[in-house]
Amino acid sequence: MDLRSKLDAYRRREESLAWEGTFLDYLDLVRKNPRIAQPAHARIYEMIVSAGVEIVDGHKRYAFFSRELFGLDEALERLVEEYFHPAAKRLDVRKRLLLLMGPVSGGKSTVVALLKRGLEEYTRTDEGAVYGIAGCPMHEEPLHLIPGPLRREVEEELGVFIEGDLCPQCQLRLENEYGGRIEDVRVERVVFSENRRVGIGTFSPSDPKSQDIADLTGSIDFSTIAEYGSESDPRAYRFDGELNKANRGIMEFQEMLKSDEKFLWNLLSLTQEGNFKAGRFALISADELIVAHTNETEYRAFISNKKNEALHSRMIVMPIPYNLKVSEEEKIYQKLIGQSELRHIHLAPYALRTAAMFTVMTRLRESKRAGMDLVKKMRLYDGEAAEGVQDKDVAELRAEAPDEGMFGVDPRYVMNRISSALIRSDAPCLGPLDILKSLKDGFDQHPSITPEERERLTNLIALARREYDEIAKREVQRAFVYSFEESARTLLENYLDNVEAFCSWQKIRDPITGEEMDPDEKLMRSIEEQIGVTENAKKSFREEILIRLSMYARKGKRFEYTSHPALKEAIEKKLFADLKDVIKITTSTKTPDEEQLKRINDVGRRLIEHHGYCSVCANELLQYTGSLLNR
Repeated sequence: MDLRSKLDAYRRREESLAWEGTFLDYLDLVRKNPRIAQPAHARIYEMIVSAGVEIVDGHKRYAFFSRELFGLDEALERLVEEYFHPAAKRLDVRKRLLLLMGPVSGGKSTVVALLKRGLEEYTRTDEGAVYGIAGCPMHEEPLHLIPGPLRREVEEELGVFIEGDLCPQCQLRLENEYGGRIEDVRVERVVFSENRRVGIGTFSPSDPKSQDIADLTGSIDFSTIAEYGSESDPRAYRFDGELNKANRGIMEFQEMLKSDEKFLWNLLSLTQEGNFKAGRFALISADELIVAHTNETEYRAFISNKKNEALHSRMIVMPIPYNLKVSEEEKIYQKLIGQSELRHIHLAPYALRTAAMFTVMTRLRESKRAGMDLVKKMRLYDGEAAEGVQDKDVAELRAEAPDEGMFGVDPRYVMNRISSALIRSDAPCLGPLDILKSLKDGFDQHPSITPEERERLTNLIALARREYDEIAKREVQRAFVYSFEESARTLLENYLDNVEAFCSWQKIRDPITGEEMDPDEKLMRSIEEQIGVTENAKKSFREEILIRLSMYARKGKRFEYTSHPALKEAIEKKLFADLKDVIKITTSTKTPDEEQLKRINDVGRRLIEHHGYCSVCANELLQYTGSLLNR
């Protein structure tokens, strides 16, 4: 489509959102769909849930958040289920200010940004349609027009709750423009927009000496006082404060705990009673979510001040910790790099994962459990299985250190160092060791890192590198094995022949001499020991392999060495162990012979075609692995 066609389509969509009618027309809409008149908290909850919910590792994952936020499933589940869900059911939680508390760059601002952007989009749908009194600066709920004595009857008829009263301006217009006839009042559809200050507001404190409370509650229009004769005339007042404009939706209170006290007191009646004081008017009703965010240090200082006790009980504090899963942390970096102009630079496989391993380990506490080091803990948190560790053990590890994720290296620092490495790199590819070096170099440039903390982080860099060393060897192992698949198949056939003979108490025939002999125990154990199958467990393991083999035979399928995950790993490790000398010679020889060169080229091609490497990082991986094996 050309630009003109796109603009025409856009205009048609915008025009389709316009609706205007009388108050009676609006009542008909509510009769058909009572959700139209739901309060702000219920609308936000419906918006979140309607995007989709799935159960992952026993926790709810909300698609509304999962496209942008990674590794925060538990925190976001708690936010939705302990705040938005009960608030949507009109429980007392809705009368609380929502405070997101967590470390810097942990995702708090992103949560709020998603809520605001989501509301803009949701009010443009049929399910999220919002209607307000036409011309009202606070686009308020038309049901506020219904007089108090009639409300209970109307509530029962429509299946809704009516809370709040008309704003001063609408009260005046009802009498002057409509002669008190509420059925004639015009109602329009309202589409939220942060840019146009409709349904979404943002308040950021500035200099306490110059900032006025009017930024929150509106102000007197002095140019109209001569015309209307009084400061208490609604027509002489600008209902343009953030609390006015955010009515029916959400208001973000940035740096709330740094604000002057006079701004915080306005939130007391708004959170508890649903109204606030402005100018020379009675209390003004407002239906909106007030959300703020802060770090833990500021929050502790805030609650230690006795003067703030009245606000303490009117807050719901939701911790938003750092992510503790390596795989999810990697997605954060992928997203941020994808948004930059450096996405054309090739990142070697495991480059971001290695950075993520370091970052996650900085957020973990050492465990008191025997045999539980940071690396093992990191793997368990990421869902990897470990022998002798069950789900309840992982839960106990989390309970042992409840503050994990509230400290450590933040994604912003890691991205700064990755960005620095990307900019400084002359090569068209950036590898794991390049990123680890850049992370380590950054410690000296970070003024807040103490010598003790620098030492701890340096040790964690070493741990992450050690983990990468094992990954590098596995990568080359896989590539070598696949390059010599015939060797893997031959080894499998030999193993299966011997296992069948062992389990059926039979002899095995030598393929060359035809001589009958006992099953080759040495061969079988050399494979099984690669994955830790003990002497006592060998019989049951072999029987398990035979059962899988017969199952494949019944289905007419060929049993490959990849058909059984544990056996696949064992054969790969065995073959790699046998090929170690070949790898060492091939990768370290400056002038390899023709056969060696063919082998190294086969492995490099496999890395490039099937493992995501480019020619630069494939060669670096082979050289690095060769140096590891030669140590």
